[in-house]
Amino acid sequence: MMIKISRALTATLAAAAMSLAAPCAQAAWTLNMTPGISDMSRKIYSLHMLMFWWCVGIAIVVFGFMIFSMVHFRKSKGAVADQHFLHNTRLEIVWTLIPVLILISMAVPAARVLVQTEDPVETELTIRVTGYQWKWGYEYADTGVTILSTLARDSNRARQLDSGVDPNSVPNYLLAVDHPLVVPAGVKVRVLITANDVIHSWWVPALAIKKDAIPGFINEAWFDIDPGVTGTYRGQCAELCGRDHGFMPIVLEVKSKQDFDQWLQQQQQAVKQAAATVPSATTAAR
Repeated sequence: MMIKISRALTATLAAAAMSLAAPCAQAAWTLNMTPGISDMSRKIYSLHMLMFWWCVGIAIVVFGFMIFSMVHFRKSKGAVADQHFLHNTRLEIVWTLIPVLILISMAVPAARVLVQTEDPVETELTIRVTGYQWKWGYEYADTGVTILSTLARDSNRARQLDSGVDPNSVPNYLLAVDHPLVVPAGVKVRVLITANDVIHSWWVPALAIKKDAIPGFINEAWFDIDPGVTGTYRGQCAELCGRDHGFMPIVLEVKSKQDFDQWLQQQQQAVKQAAATVPSATTAAR
């Protein structure tokens, strides 16, 4: 029985090692935060790494001292507890001050970054983000442009068990939408986040933003993407908002300021044309 269990465990570990060694598996597994595409996201990443290495250093010292003590001062070697060492006032002062200094060295940069994340002054564009079951609504303030972002049709079809579509054949499966959120690079954008029905969470790792969308409340965030950065970046709802929670992705399409202004003008023109056709259609119906 033990031989069978050992063989099964060996086969499982070998399969896991092979899967991790595959390039696609390595690309899919990202365990750490990403530096992001803005100065603020890089500051948050640096703060995260500072805390991480402090934790690693503390773990090495503490566990190293524990292992050293257990090996060299074990009972089988005749070791006897030293009562003088345990109740040494100077040592107690030292190992109390050291954690205090470590916490201060963590708190100062953390407070500085936290204050900066809550400073949306001098923004050039405001976007209202509303979470629905199960989609996102984006309203560009003072422009009349509104976008409803829903899971892409290919992904929505592939997730149906009886569709006969292989999810592996769908690009960006469950991470694509029909209408992405278009934002400019090099412009400070203010984001007002709320929800229409239940609690959602607007999470875009590339921006280092993760804010709850709560009905009746407005949470605020901001981002300023580096000039010259363009492309598509993806996020998801990070709150358990219902049975289709995993099917409301966030897609961010970053354009240059010039391209964004042109896109926004096109959207405004389309809104005006749509508004102009509505009265005509109503009059014809009468």
